[in-house]
Amino acid sequence: GLSQYSSDPRTEWDLSAYSTRDQVLEAMRNLRYKGGNTFTGLALTHVLEQNLKPDAGARLEAEKLVVLLTDGKSQDDANLAAQTLKNLGIEIFAIGVKNADEAELKQVASEPLELTVYNVLDFPLLSSLVGKLTRVLCTRIKEKSNKESADIPVNTGPQLSPTDLKISAVTSKSMHLTWSPPLRPPKKYRIVYYPSKGGIPKEVILDGAVSSLHLSNLTSRTEYLVSVFPIYDTVVGDGLRGVTSTLPLSSPRSLRVSELSHNSIRLSWKAAQGATQYLVLCSAAPDGAED
Repeated sequence: GLSQYSSDPRTEWDLSAYSTRDQVLEAMRNLRYKGGNTFTGLALTHVLEQNLKPDAGARLEAEKLVVLLTDGKSQDDANLAAQTLKNLGIEIFAIGVKNADEAELKQVASEPLELTVYNVLDFPLLSSLVGKLTRVLCTRIKEKSNKESADIPVNTGPQLSPTDLKISAVTSKSMHLTWSPPLRPPKKYRIVYYPSKGGIPKEVILDGAVSSLHLSNLTSRTEYLVSVFPIYDTVVGDGLRGVTSTLPLSSPRSLRVSELSHNSIRLSWKAAQGATQYLVLCSAAPDGAED
């Protein structure tokens, strides 16, 4: 569904209005921009009360995601309205254009902000966000589908959800995860991680008494998405999510050349951390001449 707003939010179409991608794209092409004021809080309340209800096409079992696109600072309390949505388990992605207030975007958006807050200088630059935003949204929906396929009901109550996910000790091949357990200890944890630009998700199952994990055998210089889900006998608590990038591979240092002869040289260097083999390439200098 889609709503536009200034001082008076207006529903352009409901979730149930179109059933194909082509229909949605055609509707977008015919959409007229609504200028005016910027009452973001009022718009978020409108979405909650008018767009995310069953008779507008919202399914009770479906994940609720709201993508906010704004080009200015809100003239009302957007944070209060956003918190109401988030308390109901609705995730908010905030995209700012031109004069949008980035601090306000971060207040409105859901965690982790690295995945839910975007800002561009002008409307034509929105196209640069399409790829990553599509991957992030689709991945979030897939996570929800995986929960449903396990035929386990989802519970987002604070007593069943861990908090304060921290990612530390990041190297080119590994990272360390820690989190604070929920008030009610889970039976197990399910940790899912994968590259943000696409890749096969991997998962680890931990005992519920454990609240840390060391991930290894990762790909260097790659952004990873990480999710931690608490598993109980009959429910799955709401997951924690984070994002971080592995470091580049370390390089050898302090190359030295010694013991030169007419047909040989000796090379030495300080080892690169984690390296198991080295590939040494040697060629004549461009202005060199064979003896």
